[in-house]
Amino acid sequence: MKERGRAWLKRIWMIVSAVSIRTKIMGIVLGLVLLLGVGVTIQVRATMTSTLSRELDQRAVSIARDLAARSTDLILTNNLFALHELLHDTVRNNDDLRYAFVLDVEGRVLIHSFDLGVPPDLLIVNPVHADEHHRLQILDTEEGLIHDVAVPIFEGRAGTARVGLSERRLQAQMAATTRQLLLSTLLVSLIGVLGGYLLAWVLTRPVKALVEATQAVAQGDLSQRAPRWADDEIGALGASFNVMVEELSRTREEVQRKEAMRGQLLQQIITAQEEERRRIARELHDQTGQALTSLLVGLRTLETDSDLARLPELKAIVTSTLDGVRNLALELRPSVLDDLGLVPALHRYVRTCAAHHLAVDFQTVGLDGLRLPAPLETALYRIVQEALTNVVRHAHARQVSLLLEARGESVVAIVEDDGCGFEVERLMHGPVDEHWLGLHGMRERAELLGGRLTIESAPGAGTTVFVELPLSEERRVHDEQQTDPGTDC
Repeated sequence: MKERGRAWLKRIWMIVSAVSIRTKIMGIVLGLVLLLGVGVTIQVRATMTSTLSRELDQRAVSIARDLAARSTDLILTNNLFALHELLHDTVRNNDDLRYAFVLDVEGRVLIHSFDLGVPPDLLIVNPVHADEHHRLQILDTEEGLIHDVAVPIFEGRAGTARVGLSERRLQAQMAATTRQLLLSTLLVSLIGVLGGYLLAWVLTRPVKALVEATQAVAQGDLSQRAPRWADDEIGALGASFNVMVEELSRTREEVQRKEAMRGQLLQQIITAQEEERRRIARELHDQTGQALTSLLVGLRTLETDSDLARLPELKAIVTSTLDGVRNLALELRPSVLDDLGLVPALHRYVRTCAAHHLAVDFQTVGLDGLRLPAPLETALYRIVQEALTNVVRHAHARQVSLLLEARGESVVAIVEDDGCGFEVERLMHGPVDEHWLGLHGMRERAELLGGRLTIESAPGAGTTVFVELPLSEERRVHDEQQTDPGTDC
């Protein structure tokens, strides 16, 4: 039984969920109006039936007692003519009275209002005792329900008065009242349908517009906006939707800009790699290759004439070749970064700044004896290298300060110069320019490791580069060798 009930509920829910909101609202309004109308009709009909039935009983008792009281003297004086006139007056003056008759003490009919005589079955029903005030009984006849009342005349010593009141007029009145109530219910239902349609139109129109805008956004059209019809909850929902679409539009533009920037960065990296390979090949061919060729010629000379006088010259060639190869390797990847760590590698790099007539004040805090994970050391080294390279190329600065500090769960690098500065927003958020791809590359390196890079600058006010990368305790690597604090270069 429970499974069948659940199945029916599931079917009903499927039907309800399949229709539109407008249909749901109109259905709810119409259902409530009909439920209220039918409920009121049933309640009014029941109340009126009970009230009118009691009134009919009271009238029947009143008519019967009046007939009994007025017929007492006529029966005792055996005035049947007057008794007959009394009976007909009683019938004529009461529309609901279906019949009336008077019995003597022996139960014989003295007078009656029937055309063909009193039905025999009616004489034996509803007997009344002499000591009773009256007796009421509802008779179910072919003509409907009859309220039959029997009243003893002169305490039963003169006979019995019987009257019967029909419910026809009561039923007709109830039918008329029910028709009026149902007509009113129908009229109110029509008004409710119109009101429900108007309410559904008011509520669903902004929702429909919001759905259309959502579908357009789902297809990639971020220019759609939901109209704000009112300042209610639906209006607030539309406003929130518009804010979300605007954020999505800005995010997509930012993603497209970053994708374009990343593509240019990748192209620059590929170009830089090819240029570096070309330079290395040229260095190896022009310097190392020539030196090795000279060394080979000298060795062959030693094989033929055993002239040891050229040994110092050959030794100088080997030494120069080794120095060239070592410098070339250091330019590609400083070995001190892998062997000793970030701080010594930066100390070595900032000392090369003197060749560009740039003084760098390098300070470290909380990094003595601490090795960072290799990806962090590489990222920080390349970011600081790029920042200092930009200072040399563009800033025209006289002083540069470099601070490397471990702050709790992160490591921070700050590069600050007193150069000419630039407009950060125009360069970082405007169209991508290949001349400023280095700045974007610095930010990309920081974001790839979950960090952030901030650049503060203004024309004529210098530049500050702030980079912070997260560093958890378990990723720290302790190095027993102590590094020296930074000094000016």
